Amino acid sequence: MSYTTITLTHSGPVARLSLNRPDVRNAFDEVMIAELARAFAEVGADDNVRVLVLTGAGEVFCAGADLNWMKRVAGYSHEENLEDARVFARMLESLYRLPKATIAAVNGPCMGGGVGLVSACDVVIAADHAVFALREVLLGIAPATISPYVLRRMGERYAHDYFLTGRKFDAPRAREIGVVDEVVPARELETQVLRWARRFMHAGPNAVRATKELINKVSWSSIESIQDDMARLIADLRESEEGQEGFNAFFEKRKAKWDVD
Repeated sequence: MSYTTITLTHSGPVARLSLNRPDVRNAFDEVMIAELARAFAEVGADDNVRVLVLTGAGEVFCAGADLNWMKRVAGYSHEENLEDARVFARMLESLYRLPKATIAAVNGPCMGGGVGLVSACDVVIAADHAVFALREVLLGIAPATISPYVLRRMGERYAHDYFLTGRKFDAPRAREIGVVDEVVPARELETQVLRWARRFMHAGPNAVRATKELINKVSWSSIESIQDDMARLIADLRESEEGQEGFNAFFEKRKAKWDVD
């Protein structure tokens, strides 16, 4: 597929998606949102891809919403506004549920919807100069569509601060509150991203898919409601071709077929 607001490249089993509107600090508009949704579907359906890296072109990860898009949205009817918001929400969900390991490489400022994007990823690595903010309240709106993912990351405690004040926080603080997993010097960002990609490559691809589904389901369920489902899942995985290969490799003291350095 061809894209105008993002780039999608492949290096073996690692796909790299860059927000590519550096002239507007990689801000979202309706075209980028649609292209992100298409790209996530493309990556999800590609059996050759095992890891997706998400980053921004230039010196900014994402400045949030594009001003011209916001002007257009301000003139929408209620139904148009509702559909626009649903499109954005579905795009975020498709990233969150992507059946591949996902890594956000935050190479610079990350605002508003950009925080939603990184929060929907499995691992977030930020350059030490990156700054974050959820500034929606300063515009008289709320971080509604991104909230399911950002709240999973920072929790209610910190949301009362950063959702309600819109104030900026730096990369070390983002790590303290759970939005970011690692902070590294900018020159080491790519090295650390590749290190994480290699970690994910040791895992069985089908196991990654199943485990991502498990995390989402178990995190928001009572123990008694999911016990049988989890028992069925592990039984199915043990009997699967990938599970059998994993057991055999362990007992034979060799690498599994999918294990790539």
